[in-house]
Amino acid sequence: MPRPPADPLPLAPDEAPKRAPGAGATTQQIVDTITTAIVERRLMPGTKLAEQAVADLFGVSRTLVREALNRLSRDRLVTLEPGRGAFVARPSVDEARQVFDARRLLETGMVRELCARAEPAHLARLRAHLAAEADAVRRHDVAGRTRLLAQFHVVLAECLGNAVLAELLADLLSRCSLIALMYQSADAAGHSQDEHVAIVDAIERRDADAATRLMAEHLGNVVGNLQRHPRVGDLADLLRPAA
Repeated sequence: MPRPPADPLPLAPDEAPKRAPGAGATTQQIVDTITTAIVERRLMPGTKLAEQAVADLFGVSRTLVREALNRLSRDRLVTLEPGRGAFVARPSVDEARQVFDARRLLETGMVRELCARAEPAHLARLRAHLAAEADAVRRHDVAGRTRLLAQFHVVLAECLGNAVLAELLADLLSRCSLIALMYQSADAAGHSQDEHVAIVDAIERRDADAATRLMAEHLGNVVGNLQRHPRVGDLADLLRPAA
């Protein structure tokens, strides 16, 4: 019996793989594209990632796709099930709380350090990022605001000049996107953006105690909105273009 065609990955119009005719994407490009689709909430937890569909999309062999899926599995973004294939991971509530606990331990120390070390150029970069966040929230740009609200935390690490910390946070934030898709009870983008502003204000005042408290409260507010029953979108939601 012929195999039915697989559903395409829900990529943004400007995210289609860019390659010369006959040239395939690299493993890293596949990993980056799928990760971005997860972070921007276009790939829902539990979504099947059929190897052949991904291979056709990127113009590569299934072997290369398998390498990318194995890497995503090591990052806990994809679950590999013997005999069934690859699926976007579905983290448990307990795992969700552990991820946010790890972020709290990392990020409260990070903002305390920034209060002592932030320079005018760092503050200018943070203010520019906050302006971009506010604009995306105001325009109801769901994909844009999701990416920017997450990236704020990476920018804080980059302002410290700590590439290892920035990379670690980026990995945790990808997992948080899956958690938000499944467990967050409501869209709190505007509230999160206000909390980001308050954190930067405290950093600019060199108020380490306030910055630490605000970051802990910010992450705690997200955890407080976690629900016991995950929501997973249907196919129509999965294939709807990003806002």
